Amino acid sequence: MKDFVEYIVKSIVDNPDAVNVTEIEGSRTTVYELRVDQSDLGKVIGKAGNTAKSIRTLLAAGAARQGKRAVLEILED
Repeated sequence: MKDFVEYIVKSIVDNPDAVNVTEIEGSRTTVYELRVDQSDLGKVIGKAGNTAKSIRTLLAAGAARQGKRAVLEILED
């Protein structure tokens, strides 16, 4: 799932080399910390948060298929 998030985000930002995804695995929940360059933060969040919401939805659906819960935290690098 980490590679999936990284692939999606790198395709929409201007600085793909600055994208960093960290996976923190728990027993039932996996937290993904997404760090992007400050100039790309708006692209990742999108208008009214729609891009971020879509990424979170895809991540949650993939995790649910594995019987887990996924949380995406978007952080400024």
